[in-house]
Amino acid sequence: MTDITEWVGKSQEQVDTAWQLTADRIAGLLDRDVLNTGETWPAAWVWSLFGHSVRHDQVGPDGHPARGGFLPPVALPRRMWASSHVEVHQGIQTGERLKRVSTIKDVTEKDGRSGRLCFVIVDHEITGEKGAKLHDRHTIVYRGIEEKQEQQNPRTGEEIGFAPQWKTRVQPDPVMLFQYSAVTYNTHRIHYDDPYVREKEGYPGLVIHGPLTATLLLETVPANIKAARVKSFSMRARRPLFVPEAYDLAGRVDGKSFRLAAINAQNRIAMEIEGELA
Repeated sequence: MTDITEWVGKSQEQVDTAWQLTADRIAGLLDRDVLNTGETWPAAWVWSLFGHSVRHDQVGPDGHPARGGFLPPVALPRRMWASSHVEVHQGIQTGERLKRVSTIKDVTEKDGRSGRLCFVIVDHEITGEKGAKLHDRHTIVYRGIEEKQEQQNPRTGEEIGFAPQWKTRVQPDPVMLFQYSAVTYNTHRIHYDDPYVREKEGYPGLVIHGPLTATLLLETVPANIKAARVKSFSMRARRPLFVPEAYDLAGRVDGKSFRLAAINAQNRIAMEIEGELA
């Protein structure tokens, strides 16, 4: 039996470029103005870079690269983006050549209310030829299929812990998910393969990407606070969101601090973000 903790300390290096075309496609998805060459990317746009480039015969049944390469061979079938903590020391510029060094910092198995869980923490250090420097601590959670109680018996109502200064409705659709999968080169089947997501992973519909929801949340800050620029943020996913259910993006800014929340159709928190402005 493989000891998955042996993956702790494993690292890999990737290079990429913050292409103008990539920035244009993200802007199109978000219905915002395009960036010009040399302009600084919003913090969450870094997730569109460094997509995997494994051969097709090395792709696993869920669409991700087969486990046991860089990431450990966790036996649990479901994989989700649990959290990220991002620090922007200097932002990425359009056209900048970049390097990312990723290191597995921890692998932990535990029993949760929904069954067996495995958390994998990956540190990403990103640097660029024009001075870009970002740190992203990314936590992945693996879990079983048995977690269906909340989907079948959803509770209603949950306080978000702050008085929103704004609230925006999002109506997700399969095209939005396809666009984000394409621009990030995310081949996870839960975002585009409806029979797979229902029959194999037991979800009620296509799952909205965690980083897409986080990006949409973070976009509301400069949309409501003129010239606001995110310096750092911590995102935690509480529960998945599904197509075609609409959901709300709520937020407020107090001085240099901001809080954001995505709220599902049952008025429950799907994601929370806290951060600091530059």
